[in-house]
Amino acid sequence: MVEAFVGTWNLKESEKFDEYMKELGVGLGTRKLGCMTKPTTIIAVDGEKVTVKTQSTFKNTEISFELEKEFDETTADDRKVKSIVTIEDGKMVHIQRWDGKETSLVREVDGNTLTLTLTIGNVISKRYYVKAE
Repeated sequence: MVEAFVGTWNLKESEKFDEYMKELGVGLGTRKLGCMTKPTTIIAVDGEKVTVKTQSTFKNTEISFELEKEFDETTADDRKVKSIVTIEDGKMVHIQRWDGKETSLVREVDGNTLTLTLTIGNVISKRYYVKAE
């Protein structure tokens, strides 16, 4: 099922991303840069291992994991989190936990569009990606 997410995805549009980063505790300067960048996300699968690379002019990140197995992750804003990624109802659900907090990053593919829904508390941000040809 994870194969539906494989590919190169280019960010086209964001909603409420600044509010989401603010709720995470990201500083103003980093939030401004984060809102200006249009990252490319590359998702690949090799056997049991899933790799998600995010590349932008501001910062590059890469995580590799196996579905349904907890792993340590350092986020783009330098949070040290415990993460787990599962596939639920055709969606890739990524949960990050740290310092008693939790956020979810849910990816959903519809044709050549990937929607990333970021939720922390009552703040919901949506980021829309288009598959690169």
